Amino acid sequence: MDPLVMSLSWWPSPAKLNLFLHITGRYENGYHRLQTLFQILDVGDRLAFDISDNKKIALASSLAGVADEDNLILKAARLLAQHCNIKQGVTIHLDKQLPMGGGIGGGSSNAATTLVALNHLWNCQLSDAELAAIGLALGADVPVFIHGQTAFAEGVGEKFAPVSLPENWYLVVNPGVQVSTPEIFSQPDLPRSTAPIAWDSYHFETTGNDCQQIVCKRHPEVAKLLQWLIHYAPSRMTGTGACVFATFSNQQEARDVLAKLPADWTGFVAKGVAESPLQVKRQEVNAAPDKN
Repeated sequence: MDPLVMSLSWWPSPAKLNLFLHITGRYENGYHRLQTLFQILDVGDRLAFDISDNKKIALASSLAGVADEDNLILKAARLLAQHCNIKQGVTIHLDKQLPMGGGIGGGSSNAATTLVALNHLWNCQLSDAELAAIGLALGADVPVFIHGQTAFAEGVGEKFAPVSLPENWYLVVNPGVQVSTPEIFSQPDLPRSTAPIAWDSYHFETTGNDCQQIVCKRHPEVAKLLQWLIHYAPSRMTGTGACVFATFSNQQEARDVLAKLPADWTGFVAKGVAESPLQVKRQEVNAAPDKN
């Protein structure tokens, strides 16, 4: 890696899981009314930001399969620059570890990290609420990553409250297929009338993922993975897929099952955390503002 890049500060962009996902209705504008439980994980991508004196905003290298104009990282940086009338530019480096189209928040988390980091590095001084409003224009999951806490969410995912959960370990497995979220939400037979629940009545066993059956029909590899994984631990698809997770009380049990994964699938073990690694990073840089 280039010495200049190595000298930059890397900002975490953590993964998330939807421990459950219910579709409780639909708004007049066509958006779906959701309830979900966002579990932030302690692993994810990383981004670094090389601030420049010109106004150019660019990626150090394009992400395979994603046009720059569609990349949420660049969209987030440009929206923030426009909102705050920023005269500086930035070259953004991405260390991509999370699978795309996996339902674990990769793109949304990247956008959130970009907003949080550049808010600091460009000295925008926006509040979390202001950053979240910008982030919501990029995707419903972006605000929860900005606030950086495991949360019970409603609406389109933008109304949320931090919650306390046991510190479980998760095996997250990618079956090697990509799922289009708009395509899944456009399906006529998608459940759209699940009864809302109160947070204090939440139990994993009595909830589900309303997208899971549709995805399994359209992507048999997801169904195959679920059937395999559920033999070892309580398992469910996250988001609109394609990743599936299994829940364990300790790290070793999760690693033991990871070691048994068939060669066609890839996975990783992560810990569920109450506070996002991005929050921790932000606290560090705020405590030492001269260290970017």
